[in-house]
Amino acid sequence: MKKVALASILVSLGLLGACSQGNSDNSPDKSMKGMKHSSMNMEGMDHSSMNMEGMGDSKMDMSHESMTELKSSLGENELKFPQLLKPEQKNNNSISYTIRAQQGTSEIFKGYKTDTYGYNGDFLGPVIRLEKGMKVKVKLVNDLDEDTTFHWHGLEVPGNEDGGPHKVLKPGESEVIHFTVKQDAATLWFHPHPMHETGKQVFKGLAGLLYIDDKNSQSLNIPKTYGVDDLPIILQDKTFTDNKQLDYDKVMNEDGTTGDTLLINGVVNPKLTVDRKKVRLRILNGSNMRTYTLHFDNDMSFQQIASDGGLLNKPNMTKSVEIAPAERVELIVDLTKVKGNKVSLVNEVNKTILPIHLNGRLNGSKKGQAVKKLNSIKITNEVKNKKVTKSIKLAGMDKEVSINNKKFDPKRIDYTQKQNETEIWEIENVKDPMGGMNHPFHIHGTQFQVISIDGKEPPANLAGLKDTISLKPGQKAKIAVKFTQKGIYMFHCHILEHEDNGMMGQIKVI
Repeated sequence: MKKVALASILVSLGLLGACSQGNSDNSPDKSMKGMKHSSMNMEGMDHSSMNMEGMGDSKMDMSHESMTELKSSLGENELKFPQLLKPEQKNNNSISYTIRAQQGTSEIFKGYKTDTYGYNGDFLGPVIRLEKGMKVKVKLVNDLDEDTTFHWHGLEVPGNEDGGPHKVLKPGESEVIHFTVKQDAATLWFHPHPMHETGKQVFKGLAGLLYIDDKNSQSLNIPKTYGVDDLPIILQDKTFTDNKQLDYDKVMNEDGTTGDTLLINGVVNPKLTVDRKKVRLRILNGSNMRTYTLHFDNDMSFQQIASDGGLLNKPNMTKSVEIAPAERVELIVDLTKVKGNKVSLVNEVNKTILPIHLNGRLNGSKKGQAVKKLNSIKITNEVKNKKVTKSIKLAGMDKEVSINNKKFDPKRIDYTQKQNETEIWEIENVKDPMGGMNHPFHIHGTQFQVISIDGKEPPANLAGLKDTISLKPGQKAKIAVKFTQKGIYMFHCHILEHEDNGMMGQIKVI
């Protein structure tokens, strides 16, 4: 097929100038709904063939992304919350657990048994609660029929306990890890991290939450009763086959797998029924690649009180929040302000994410005093003025993704850094001739601080501790990075298919 003819076809299909998540409002171009990049390789053409005659790169501002359109929740099933995992042993300063990766079946859709993976159960995982200062012992068991790892996302642990792709457990194997919790209160999570298989294993259900509590968080006048007013919300989009199975190989997209069906805590078409009061939503984006921009359908304001690594210094009043893959946010929503008996959490194109039904009338009881100070995170001018010592360039598409023009090599150490020494990393999402896509950049074993984005002070929602930062095409961020533990850690794009395709590097902390 001649290039000029192909250009005419693409224009007629509406593919040229298709929406880019990095260049628009994240809404998919309907002409590209569910379309993989591989479907654009017409008659053996590769992506490089698309620099068409008579068209300079500057005119090719085209998306890499093909985003499956998400269905609205029908609100048919009451939201369930993961169980709190009971420790096998606990005293004043030590605790122990056993975590098993296993396979099973789940009745996600009534009358159907779906093959799933889970931790200590058939699907997803329990919530592990730890306290700052605790000595922790965890026995990890692989009851799957394939290799896996146990990665503690956001937890500051020694490199050999972090559960990256080096720490593979084969089927039937187990190991015991030990660490001491040294960081402040935060909502973290755990998931697998085996090379080339992370996307599939998370898609099939391997994900669980890990909470850290401390004296400060316990003393604050904020909702904190688990499952009553302190509610975990795990967002994951998936596509099911006609017989309601999770066929990852069928739907996998090298540039990030998206689904048409949203699950919250493993529940399809969820709804939340709750008393008319303030609630705390701890939201994890556990999706393979989809970013969610959430707001309420009545346009009401709410408070963001925490990000990845813990509490912000003060509540950030907002009407919407963007959550990229792997990010967490904690919100306080005052449901006493809702007129009527229902309000819905919706996304950027107003698809219903979670209908919330309110019990009873406002009882007129006195409200507690609003919290004005949550934390006391500081970043000094000395740190802000430090020179950049590590530059990270995120680039590419499909299987050709890279960091600094390199693929992951388990035998190569890309950087070294001294323990407890703060360095400035500059992260750039390289905008290419096709427009590019968002890249959520994650570093293992640390919580960093954002100094600037494109030379400007970060917005209030990024002023806390972070382990993942999502950058749009062409954006640059400077972050202050300090590792409190020694070992080898990964840094990578948290679009799971990009990670599986080698968009990852290693740093050794000495």
